[in-house]
Amino acid sequence: MDLLVVGGSGLLGGEIVRQSGAHATFHRAAPETENRHRLDLRDRAAVLDLVRHLRPRVIINAAYRQHDWAITADGAMHVAAAAAHIGARLVHVSSDAIFSGNAVTYDERSVPDPTTPYGAAKAAAELAVRGLVPDAVIARTSLIIGEGEVSHIRNVQQKVLFTDDVRCPIHVTDLAAALLELRNAQGVHHIAGPDAINRLELATLIARRDGLDETALTPGRRAETGPPGPLALRLDCAWTQERLTVRLRGAREFLARPDPAPRTDGDTTPR
Repeated sequence: MDLLVVGGSGLLGGEIVRQSGAHATFHRAAPETENRHRLDLRDRAAVLDLVRHLRPRVIINAAYRQHDWAITADGAMHVAAAAAHIGARLVHVSSDAIFSGNAVTYDERSVPDPTTPYGAAKAAAELAVRGLVPDAVIARTSLIIGEGEVSHIRNVQQKVLFTDDVRCPIHVTDLAAALLELRNAQGVHHIAGPDAINRLELATLIARRDGLDETALTPGRRAETGPPGPLALRLDCAWTQERLTVRLRGAREFLARPDPAPRTDGDTTPR
């Protein structure tokens, strides 16, 4: 088998499966593919058994659970150990959450300095992957946006949207294509959009895209009201983009409202 996607029922994992036709693992919600396998990443023996059985050439690990160390950190270690056992290539999806936000930008050489439990779990996962599969790809990304993706639609409807909370959103189709392109590479890669925007601007773009009332959005400052965590996380992806054929679009581009459909009644009078 060529490719196994761990976490294939999530937004990113599902898109990788859609683009590649890969086998996929899931924990609770089964993905819409025939080649699916239930798997609990916390069970090291179960992970090894499945990988031994399928023997994929490449594994892409897109699985995580934000408040669960056992899934995010231990699970990543179990996947890396299984990949090393059969000699499979590994692409591990990491996050900008491994950084504190104290630097202006972060490139592939930047050292993790997490300030949250989730960031610490993702940094621990990177360490395990590097130790067990030295030639693995570690792909750090930012906010992942899809068409009508639920969590970010809820973001639009939050009471307060922070103007000091900055990320580099990426469209899920771009990220999935980039990960598939990098499956024969190695080392750390940053894969995010070129637009560093705050939560209020992101919410406004989504509201306009989906026909919601942008005037109902309420600005605020995370530094004053919380929750704790890094504020501005700007990933520098220039080095990785030079090595990709897929173009990583910014949020202002992929969330732009489509042009209205042209008139078809023969009337060419300007309006």
